Amino acid sequence: MPEARETAVYTHGHHESVLRSHTWRTAENSAGYLLGALRPGMRVLDIGCGPGTITADLAALVPDGHVTGLDREPGILERARAVAAERALTNVDFVTGDVHTLDFPDDTFDVVHAHQVLQHVGDPVRALREMRRVTAPGGFVAVRDSDYAAMTWYPLSPGMDDWLELYRRVARANGGEPDAGRRLKSWALAAGFSDITATSDTWTFSTEEERSWWSGLWADRTVASAYAERAVEGGHATGEQLREVAAAWREWGAREDGWFSVLHAEILCREES
Repeated sequence: MPEARETAVYTHGHHESVLRSHTWRTAENSAGYLLGALRPGMRVLDIGCGPGTITADLAALVPDGHVTGLDREPGILERARAVAAERALTNVDFVTGDVHTLDFPDDTFDVVHAHQVLQHVGDPVRALREMRRVTAPGGFVAVRDSDYAAMTWYPLSPGMDDWLELYRRVARANGGEPDAGRRLKSWALAAGFSDITATSDTWTFSTEEERSWWSGLWADRTVASAYAERAVEGGHATGEQLREVAAAWREWGAREDGWFSVLHAEILCREES
């Protein structure tokens, strides 16, 4: 098969408003469906590891095993290494790489994990085939992605509707699929998996603290991140329109009756022994 390389552009970038969300993620709140399959001594690959908080949790859960965190961006791996060092973890390392063409031999890992990755790649089926290739017989490929069209909130807000329509348009223009969650099982079947457990889970933001945090990071992301730059440069929105969307986020966050739910689809694929 000819070598493939990533063709999509990562929509969010690594602005502080993005990392505010990514560093909040843990194995418990973002990979709970996988935890029952983990065993001491396992070899784990964490694809798209970002700042490494989930990676570090996985390393702590496989004592006597080893976890490799992989990301396309060398800069974010420095942050991930610092997280591992702060936790005094010695069974974890970090490397750069592309999920479409993993630089590992066949059957290297017992678990290959990817959280919020396939929605941002150019060829998710190719990515899953590569993940499958480096998974040892009897091992697991674990993937979790949100589904933007399935996100829901209250109270209703035209400005929030504008946010969702704009984000989906920008993400697709960058080569990704923002509604990836509903497609995960289909992609896994196309990649050759037959033993697939498909589940779903949610993040819910409702308390005053949760609403303030979630609305604040999205308001900031809308006007100050790589996503904002790509929205303007791609002709999808003007700076004024982005400021209006950010204001809608803050208005929602200030509502006592505010509620927001993020749907995630999950697949746990068992590689045949």
